[in-house]
Amino acid sequence: MDSTAAAALLGGAVAGLGGLLVPRMIALVPPWEPPPPEDSEESGQSDEHQLSENDATVDATDGSAEAPEPYADIAALSGLAWKSAVVCLVTGVVVGSAVGWEWAWALWVPFVPVYVALAVIDWRTRILPTYLIRPTLVALAALVLAGWAVTGDGHAVLRSGLGLVVCGAFYLLLWLIYPRGLGFGDVRLSSPLGLALGWIGWGPVLVGVYAGFLLGGVIGGLLAVIKIVERKGFPFGPFMLLGALVGLLWGESLWSGLVGG
Repeated sequence: MDSTAAAALLGGAVAGLGGLLVPRMIALVPPWEPPPPEDSEESGQSDEHQLSENDATVDATDGSAEAPEPYADIAALSGLAWKSAVVCLVTGVVVGSAVGWEWAWALWVPFVPVYVALAVIDWRTRILPTYLIRPTLVALAALVLAGWAVTGDGHAVLRSGLGLVVCGAFYLLLWLIYPRGLGFGDVRLSSPLGLALGWIGWGPVLVGVYAGFLLGGVIGGLLAVIKIVERKGFPFGPFMLLGALVGLLWGESLWSGLVGG
């Protein structure tokens, strides 16, 4: 068995087993996280309806926030564990095959179940909880530094840091320009994705960001047409993650072809 096949098989095994824990990860998210504003008691409104701005589902007509589906209910969905395991297994195989026995394997495969959990949560609540994103970013940063020690590739470390800054700043700018069109959870998610993509190269970073918006516009538009999602309220997080996967798989070749052309 060659190294690429071994990386793919181990990637499928690690991610697939992690996928079984997706319901548990979702159940561990604190109720109604992000937390309610500090002045919720003074406003007289219940904690269940006091959600951070742009992290709740908002009615476009009157601006009223709707309480999202409780995380415990999402975690208890029938078949969520095995469905997540299958998705994670396939994704782990694809990612492992794409990166092979490189340090990027450690930056992507173990986090596939976390990204699946985030996608499920965002799809059902329009929320990307900090509870999952923050430790993911910290773990990735630690692995990037460990990768520097193991591989000695200072350029990859620098790209990772710049990828985090570029992606985070870009999404933050979009959020500041049009906050009703982009949740702040998307800004949070952009940081770990930029960090992990940056280790591989600038092609994956740029293609990954562009692909996220392209997939969100095309697939999101189609889903809105057939009324699976609301045109002004569909979650963007899953498309960011799909775009990052596109950047991981084809970012280098697409960017090289574009620059070379």
